[in-house]
Amino acid sequence: MNEPRRKNPTFGVAVFIVVVVLIVIGTLAYNAIKDKREFDQQNTPAPQAASLPAATGASQ
Repeated sequence: MNEPRRKNPTFGVAVFIVVVVLIVIGTLAYNAIKDKREFDQQNTPAPQAASLPAATGASQ
């Protein structure tokens, strides 16, 4: 009567390609964020409040 449906291999390949592309984009985004944080930690200047002298009273 009815023949069993044959699987379409093109759909499986398309899903595989989409998954791989999403993994690559996620990996690139993760590495970019991680490298930016490391760069910011190495290149942030020291806080300026620590280098200023203590404030004195307004009436001298």
